[in-house]
Amino acid sequence: MRQGEITLAGLLALFSLYLMWKSTELPIGYIRGQGPGGGFWPFWLSCGMLLSCVAIAWNWWRGTSPAAVSDEPLMDSFGWRTIILVAGGIIGFVALISVVSMYGAVALFLVYYLRFLGRHSWPLVLVISIGTPIALFFFFEGAMQISMPQGMRFTQPFFDLMYDIIY
Repeated sequence: MRQGEITLAGLLALFSLYLMWKSTELPIGYIRGQGPGGGFWPFWLSCGMLLSCVAIAWNWWRGTSPAAVSDEPLMDSFGWRTIILVAGGIIGFVALISVVSMYGAVALFLVYYLRFLGRHSWPLVLVISIGTPIALFFFFEGAMQISMPQGMRFTQPFFDLMYDIIY
């Protein structure tokens, strides 16, 4: 467990640095009259991820986290099963984007994750699975003016209704 924690923190730190470097190909600051530059969100989210990796490494070095002092294996059979179920859900999510739109794929992934993996109640699952894509729509399409993939033609009535609300 100890070796896994520092190895993963190191790999994620390197990935963060790469994403920060790559995102500087676009403006990472705020552009007057336009909003955040194209590299703003990737850069600053990657910076936050890098700082988290530094905090993990610091705790590992000091031996203050449970994983930093553990001699147990990184994952047991339950951990591997969970990784496979979550990875399968993410693969399904990505595959569904071109069919049911980004927002539809988010809704379906949340249903899968919350109900079938998390075993939460249907009322909670429905509120989160419907509310989150709608909030994301208004954030990306309305506030950020960034269009997400809209899927096949049968999703168009949803987008027509939502664009009527925005504009």
